[in-house]
Amino acid sequence: MNKPYYEFFCPVKIIAGEAALEHIPFEYQALGAKRILIITDKGVRQNQLLKPIEQAFAQTDVVVADIFDDVPADSSLDTVKHVAQRYRDGNCDAILAVGGGSVIDTAKASNILVSEGGDDLMKFAGAHRLSRALKPLFVVPTTSGTGSEATMVAVVTDRERQVKLAFASYFLLPNAAILDARMTQTLPSHLTAMTAMDALTHAIEAYTCMAANPMSDAYATAAIKMVSEHIFLAIEQPQHQQARLALAQAATMAGAAFSNSMVGLVHALGHALGAVAHLPHGLCMNLFLPYVLDYNKDVNGDKIGELLLPLAGAEIYMQTPMDKRAERVIRYIEEMRDRLYSQCQLPRTLQETGKVSREQFTAIVERAIDDGSIIFNPKETTRQDLMQLLEKAW
Repeated sequence: MNKPYYEFFCPVKIIAGEAALEHIPFEYQALGAKRILIITDKGVRQNQLLKPIEQAFAQTDVVVADIFDDVPADSSLDTVKHVAQRYRDGNCDAILAVGGGSVIDTAKASNILVSEGGDDLMKFAGAHRLSRALKPLFVVPTTSGTGSEATMVAVVTDRERQVKLAFASYFLLPNAAILDARMTQTLPSHLTAMTAMDALTHAIEAYTCMAANPMSDAYATAAIKMVSEHIFLAIEQPQHQQARLALAQAATMAGAAFSNSMVGLVHALGHALGAVAHLPHGLCMNLFLPYVLDYNKDVNGDKIGELLLPLAGAEIYMQTPMDKRAERVIRYIEEMRDRLYSQCQLPRTLQETGKVSREQFTAIVERAIDDGSIIFNPKETTRQDLMQLLEKAW
């Protein structure tokens, strides 16, 4: 029997709940920061989501020195360089990211440049290339899916070479994540569904893949329960503060879980599909989740079956024989997807996206087989297996 060994690291301070936004200036004061660069996108600013944040700063000695609101949906090296220059021009000493995954990744990457100096981000690409703490970085998520506010990873596109650059370091973890229901109440139903399924997939893969550990399991199961109990409430009642906060907390907990236990085949396929067909990450997760669980269940069916309790509740869990629980988990997820399709047309199959063809399958397979996430999948996977999964998802 192998002796167990694992590491779990998540030093991000979580500030959540009512008036969480109003605490931001005081948290910066505690770190000695006085001039803040806000990084966001046009949609966040147009929806007036910055207003309560700016009002909070107006009552303190900490000032918003500048606001960069031009982060695209798929951030790039050029964007990161522009942000870093604005930070320097404004004589800033800390960063506040307000947005979704692209904004948060841009903030993390920009923080490398303003902390290390220069404009050459490439030399920090890869894992653990940073050797010291960066400038203070706080994150206010405006979606509930990526979990980037609790991960040590950032991904930025090199448009010139048409590749995505990954950066991984413990020093990329934000100092604090601020979770406030007000920041996601304007999120459209299809984006609420897509990002929630992203968080659910993060949690499920964190729990069922090879690097899972007791600490990540605790975060993952709590996240699964929160998503399952609140996803439809948030879609049906967008202004429901408890539901919105629950999904935000679930995304953060799932991020902490998979940042420590990694993800698997759903992400390998999802990354590949996203690159080939240019589909949103959360949608890709929704497309592949039940099929990968079904593929894996002959080697980790017991672990998958354990998820029936946080996913479906005690009554369904108790009524389902132990050897049938993995199948019931998969069926429950399929039922969730059907309901999401009915409510907000979130595609369940590759065909329903209208943007994928069978001619792309070979390219998707080749990208997926080389994706780092596949290493942590509990079942070894061949190109033929991947092709069959794509056919099932078709």
